[in-house]
Amino acid sequence: MTSKDLDVLVVGAGFAGLYQLERLRSLGYSVQVVEAGSDIGGIWYWNCYPGARVDTWGPIYQYSREDLWRDWEYSELYPGWDEVRRYFHHVDQKLDLSKDIRFDTRVTGAEFDEDTHRWTVRADDGSTTRARYLVLCTGFGSKPYVPDIPGLDSFAGESHHTARWPQNGLDVAGRRVGVLGTGASGVQVIQESAPDAAHLTVFQRTPNTALPMRQQQLDDDTKRELKKTYAERFRKRAETFAGFDYDFVDHGALEVPDEERHATYEELWAQGGFLPWLGTFNDVLLDADANATAYAFWRDKVRARIDDPAVAEKLAPMQQLHPFGVKRPSLEQRYYEIYNQDNVELVDLRANPIERVTPTGVVTADGREHELDVLVLATGFDAVTGGLTAIDIRSTKGESIGDVFAGGTRTHLGTATAGFPNLLYIYGPQSPSAFCNGPTCAELQGEWVVECLEHLRNNGLTRIEATPEAERAWGEHVAELTAGTLFPRAQSWYMGANVPGKKRELLAYPGGLPTYLQKCNEAAEQGYAGFVLS
Repeated sequence: MTSKDLDVLVVGAGFAGLYQLERLRSLGYSVQVVEAGSDIGGIWYWNCYPGARVDTWGPIYQYSREDLWRDWEYSELYPGWDEVRRYFHHVDQKLDLSKDIRFDTRVTGAEFDEDTHRWTVRADDGSTTRARYLVLCTGFGSKPYVPDIPGLDSFAGESHHTARWPQNGLDVAGRRVGVLGTGASGVQVIQESAPDAAHLTVFQRTPNTALPMRQQQLDDDTKRELKKTYAERFRKRAETFAGFDYDFVDHGALEVPDEERHATYEELWAQGGFLPWLGTFNDVLLDADANATAYAFWRDKVRARIDDPAVAEKLAPMQQLHPFGVKRPSLEQRYYEIYNQDNVELVDLRANPIERVTPTGVVTADGREHELDVLVLATGFDAVTGGLTAIDIRSTKGESIGDVFAGGTRTHLGTATAGFPNLLYIYGPQSPSAFCNGPTCAELQGEWVVECLEHLRNNGLTRIEATPEAERAWGEHVAELTAGTLFPRAQSWYMGANVPGKKRELLAYPGGLPTYLQKCNEAAEQGYAGFVLS
């Protein structure tokens, strides 16, 4: 099976991939999207576990086009997975995207043909596609990570990774449930399952610095008032560190008196969401002493909600285990209160690690078997680079991208890698990706890619490739920025530390979206400096 030649093949039908499809198609390119899932939405096709929902305000968790948002309304400030899916179907109905998407098709490999100057892309259905340009929109969480635990395959109950949850759901009512992991998906599953499970066992390695979501149901009047602010919210995204409609305050935590600092923390806490993380003092992620004030405030707020002091110490230790905010916080609605329930047990894996899984449960180092009917693997992802290295993409020298990245990520502008001509990433490594609102990156970084392809076409060019010198310089720039932050002080997936053997490095660009866009635009204005065009 061989499809006709394309101008552009896009991998992934999430926000970024759909943006590329619509924009390039409107400019007259022959373009197709390949998607492993059975529907559009990217990670929101796969995320359907109990409690899965967006941790960004709905008003900016969508495309900025007025013809799309004018007649769309989320019912909650933080929409659930099912409502986000309905949003994608709304977009599809408006823009007629699915006709150019091949679903249930996973890309397995790609090689660049120097004779035809095209990519030959293979998929798991046996098909091949030839395309001038290959644009990868695989996101930061498309390759689930499952730790190597002895006996895991022997478990006789139901066991699912949160990113591969059954599409028809799974009823946990009256069952003994174990959740391994307390990252974002773990927190959501735990707080959702606790009221219904006969018994819930939480296996925690590192406590999550979860923040209050402050969920709201949106009535008609609130929706109308919010829409009056949409245009300004979308405009502001390019000016803020993480592509939201708010940013850090313009001074440090240690520059103000204790009373003023505490009052600011209280105000941010009351607003909730990511504001206590990305709308706080501008030195909290940079200075250890400033960071300690944020952690102490968070710790005291959390401990006040937990009845048992021993459990409180496990969930919010008096002494920081790592800086506040350098492991990704989750947003919670009732997470800490569930540990006051008689049917919920917390297992501290730092003190009592898992030894093995049996057909009936999980055995910890103290010799106890925690009997389970359902085992939830909230164990995260081979983040950011995993979706790329999972595909056998070969350079012009025959090297796989996995081999090229084995010693560390190599990109220019977080967009391309030397040796892989006409291959571009969106939301990829060394771009804002994991530090940026997804739809914001899809549009702003995505538009840079569209304009790049337009530049090539308008100038009679058919090839673009990053230079080794440019990617070395970009890597040094990212490393220098990283050294000025507190992120290296934690073993996080931001640093690739959750996957054994993966190089420990910050995988996302830490300089903020405005600086990143400035760097990209400067390169474009200089004739795409750092790239060879031919």
